[in-house]
Amino acid sequence: MPSSFILAPFFLLVILNLPFKFLRKEAAFWLAGSLLFTQVLLILLHPLFFWSSYPDPLRSFFAFDLSIDNLTLILLLIIGIVAFVSLFVARDTIGQERQRFHFINLLLISLMGMNSIVLVRDIFSLYVFVEITAVASFILIALEKNKLAIEGTFKYLILSAIASVFMLSAIAFFLLAAGDISFAAISQAFSIGADNFPLKLAVGLFLCGLFIKSGVVPFHGWVADAYSAAPASVSVLLAGIVTKVSGVYVLLRLFGPVFILNSSLQNVFLFVGAFSIVFAALAALTQDDFKRMLSYSSISQIGYIVLALGCATPLAFVGAVFHFFNHAIFKSLLFVNAASLEKQLGTTDMNKLTGLGHKMPVTGVTSLIGLLSTAGIPPLSGFWSKLIIVIALFSSGRFIYAGIALLAGILTLAYFLSFERRVFFGKTETTSGNIGKVPLAISFSEILLTAITVGVGVGFVFIFNTLKLPIKDILR
Repeated sequence: MPSSFILAPFFLLVILNLPFKFLRKEAAFWLAGSLLFTQVLLILLHPLFFWSSYPDPLRSFFAFDLSIDNLTLILLLIIGIVAFVSLFVARDTIGQERQRFHFINLLLISLMGMNSIVLVRDIFSLYVFVEITAVASFILIALEKNKLAIEGTFKYLILSAIASVFMLSAIAFFLLAAGDISFAAISQAFSIGADNFPLKLAVGLFLCGLFIKSGVVPFHGWVADAYSAAPASVSVLLAGIVTKVSGVYVLLRLFGPVFILNSSLQNVFLFVGAFSIVFAALAALTQDDFKRMLSYSSISQIGYIVLALGCATPLAFVGAVFHFFNHAIFKSLLFVNAASLEKQLGTTDMNKLTGLGHKMPVTGVTSLIGLLSTAGIPPLSGFWSKLIIVIALFSSGRFIYAGIALLAGILTLAYFLSFERRVFFGKTETTSGNIGKVPLAISFSEILLTAITVGVGVGFVFIFNTLKLPIKDILR
């Protein structure tokens, strides 16, 4: 039943905060890990008809409708994987037991929020759970209470508050125009009168709010500070899934399936997507801090998804969803690599890191695979999703945007190869001589995400045609 994805983390959160000391130690980690592993396993083992065949007995207790489709299943899978990895990274990067326990609690709140976002089918409930996820994120970024983290949180908080104003105002206009806030009612209102001014205004306001939540250019001011200043495990969670679910997923869910994507909106998506791809890639080239470089890289890669949505064809939508999945995996991998560097050397400043290839072979190899996938090098997973997007753009006659999407891969390859050369293949310095063994939990996370990146790329044809979660059926 769909509500189990919300109730399970809620009940675990309650159990962990019962007055039993043992729950604050290893038990909290293993219980949370088991929950996340179960979520991933349930999605992989049970196809869509399993979830849609059984009525949800708890639905009558909720004031909002819950539903599962192919897109929902893919999102629940990604949420489970990235949160699971983030938990393992926290095990070895958050030293204080009490702080680690707080992280697990906030992770469970984020899990409830994100699972709810992808399950609900009315726009106000969607907004509520986006805000719940955002509040948990604010606290997570500032978990270590240092100056940079608080500054990053403050920027995120201010811009998120502005986004909330836009989204709440839009919801009021949707209610005015459609008489209801369910996706079905709003879609019906569009089919009756797409030129309705309140509907147009509502879409414009909601889109501005989602662009801020997604962190696309020019609404990206909070992204680099929040991602780079957050604790290592939080950076993995934020960049890997939180921002994508709170902003990008909502774009995927609403624009096209619910809101009519007219030519004006398509042009907005195309321009914002292309501008984000190029601007953020150029910004990444100028960074000396690995986490800030990854932050701008995330903005650039989200630009591909927005660009695909602007194309507004079924093939482009498939490419957008596939790149959403791929980006969540390889970006999480690269932030885990950053966590490994930060854990071992206490810094992610690339000017202070050199010749680490033979000292940290797992991190070196996995980061190389992650960056090649990000740049769209075959046969890794990022190549296939970018290829689908470029083909969709060419097929719809948007040749300039297709060219931008292709050429931007060169910029991506440039800044990542610069990182590899400086950090892993440079001359070994004496400062790197006392590096210890990378913690097992971090190495496990690196290998797991790398295996998914390589496996999805090499097995693309099988996954596309025969997996129980076929990407080609995402529109059904």
